[in-house]
Amino acid sequence: MNIAARVQGILLKPKDEWVKIKDEPTTIQQLFTSYAVILAAIPIVAQFLGWALVGFRIPYLGGSWMGRMILYLIFSYFFNLVIVYIFGLIINALAPNFSSTQNLPNAMKLAVYSMTPAWVAGIFYIIPRLGFLAVLGALYGIYLLYLGFSTPLMGTPKEKVVGYMVISVVVMIVLWVIVGVILGAIFAMRGLMGLF
Repeated sequence: MNIAARVQGILLKPKDEWVKIKDEPTTIQQLFTSYAVILAAIPIVAQFLGWALVGFRIPYLGGSWMGRMILYLIFSYFFNLVIVYIFGLIINALAPNFSSTQNLPNAMKLAVYSMTPAWVAGIFYIIPRLGFLAVLGALYGIYLLYLGFSTPLMGTPKEKVVGYMVISVVVMIVLWVIVGVILGAIFAMRGLMGLF
């Protein structure tokens, strides 16, 4: 898979790209190792550069601040990939409730490729004050998810596409909130943070 062509296709011509994606034989491992792992790094690297070079500094924390930041970004990257994987599992598990066909590879395609705009828009984190623009990428990702369900990657009847997509988006939001709470708890613990 040509990653640049896939990103361009899914962002600029999503309807055509979903048709190609539907018929493309891809394993879940290939989907993650040759696409998700690479794109999920964009917001992480941008955040690092933004915080370290352009952004804010926390006075009196010295070198320990850099260690905390790097650890936070590593955890964020790992949880980002885990969330996308769980999201794919949930899309697949919900399929029978919406008269759709369970197909784990296609569910993972929906989860991974619909994250593309959020990952690409993560480049805005280079300038911390523009990081909120990454939310626009996430909103476009919801539209891509809708188009993916409409293709139909999961064999979803037209009348059930919106419901399936809405429930999937709610699940994704809940996953992000849970991860936010977990990251907050981890980085609020003095014991762990004292190591860095």
